[in-house]
Amino acid sequence: MFNSLSDRLTATFKNLRGKGRLSEADVDATVREIRRALLDADVAVPVVRDFAARIRERALGAEVSGALNPSQQIVKIVNEELVTILGGETRRLRLAKNPPTVIMLAGLQGSGKTTLAGKLGKWLKGQGHSPILVAADLQRPNAVTQLEVVGRRAGVAVYSPHPGVQSEFEAPTGDPVAVARDGVAEARSRLHDVVIVDTAGRLGVDAELMQQAADIRAAVNPDEVLFVIDAMIGQDAVNTAKAFEEGVDFTGVVLSKLDGDARGGAALSVASVTGRPVMFASMGEGLDDFELFHPDRMASRILDMGDVLTLIEQAEASWDKDEAARMAKKFADQEDFTLEDFLAQMQQIRKMGSMKKMLMMMPGAQNFRQQLEQFDEREIDRVEAIVRSMTPHERVAPKIINGSRRARIAKGSGVHVSEVNGLLERFGQAQKMMRKMAQGGGIPGMPGMPGLRGGLGGSKKGLAKGKKKAKSGNPAKAAQQLREAEARRAAGASKAVSAAQGSSFGAQAEDFDPASLNLPKGFEKYLGK
Repeated sequence: MFNSLSDRLTATFKNLRGKGRLSEADVDATVREIRRALLDADVAVPVVRDFAARIRERALGAEVSGALNPSQQIVKIVNEELVTILGGETRRLRLAKNPPTVIMLAGLQGSGKTTLAGKLGKWLKGQGHSPILVAADLQRPNAVTQLEVVGRRAGVAVYSPHPGVQSEFEAPTGDPVAVARDGVAEARSRLHDVVIVDTAGRLGVDAELMQQAADIRAAVNPDEVLFVIDAMIGQDAVNTAKAFEEGVDFTGVVLSKLDGDARGGAALSVASVTGRPVMFASMGEGLDDFELFHPDRMASRILDMGDVLTLIEQAEASWDKDEAARMAKKFADQEDFTLEDFLAQMQQIRKMGSMKKMLMMMPGAQNFRQQLEQFDEREIDRVEAIVRSMTPHERVAPKIINGSRRARIAKGSGVHVSEVNGLLERFGQAQKMMRKMAQGGGIPGMPGMPGLRGGLGGSKKGLAKGKKKAKSGNPAKAAQQLREAEARRAAGASKAVSAAQGSSFGAQAEDFDPASLNLPKGFEKYLGK
């Protein structure tokens, strides 16, 4: 949504790099480019005018002239002003002291209210609430049926006493005000703590729509009235928002279709013009493509600073703690990373959602946007199919996969043998890296990076492992070291002779010590001991 705006702002800030001092002409040129970028993004003209004036005033002030890095200070100012335009602080739902909490959805037809009702219901259910959806849109054809389907997919109850209009040739019947009122009563009797009322929309703002929405509001007395607006609506977003503010007096804004390729100026205009905060953002067709709107994080995305906090929250919400504990124990025991572990990690990542969206939340992702846009999400499915086509033994010991096995795996997963070869090669590199990290050697190619064992000095300890101890310059100490080395060699030879004798003369199974074979840690479980 904000790709064009982000590219323009990033290019503007690049022109400031390397300058130890910014003149008034530099500031004016920067503010001019920012103004053009915002206007091209369909941000409302009054908002752009005020935004540019505040940036210029602050950029010419003492906070920039006295800064060690003026260009970074300009970026900081733009970031802070963007956060202000987007609403300042994160605004959360106000829950009623005496349940149920009533949330009313309003907006134009086609803005995505019905789908958003299901997304909001599922999100609230994940927060520990028991929501119910009320089908008060009796005018749009099949609106009630759509809400029932969405509610079923979200696992949320739906109150729909009236079927509504079934075709465009049928005249509207039923009383949406009575349905909304009865829905709140039904929620109270069935002990639902949140009620989401889906109301009717129109193709344009008219008196009938506003009057019906006002009547529903008066009947149910909602705790929150959310205005759902299509983020791709452009400059008309301000006029529509003002009309709904006067007719319904909404308390918060929900931006839908943020995954579109429009310019996205509505997001930067509505909160500033109406004074109502943006509370939620909807970014896709799936019911999980819904999140709380954080102005500071959205500003960071626009300025290509990433959104690591949202990425962490998504990981915490979807990550399996038991699986994480199992992998941590495996690292601690220095067991090899297998294809079974690789498959389990892939499944954990898939629970977080689209790989492309996650990568776009990383700082500097705009520099690789073209490569990310060309990334095929189905590649993960192909990799999973390859691993699942292997036998359990092949996943644990991939070195046994010879040419005939690779041909069988490729045929079973529906890919070429070259793709199987590529996966095994990449996995081998990953396995070496995991092994080095588990031994305390740090990440290969990153000097000074500590490993998982050994703390801050882990990498040095890992690299020092296996090196011969330096010979002391003190003759007495050197002789002592020589005697200790000979003693160690003698002990090792004695163990080897004992092991050989035990195998030759039929040692009993209970006397067998797997440690004598010097196997990797964790391999004992395959010996049946």
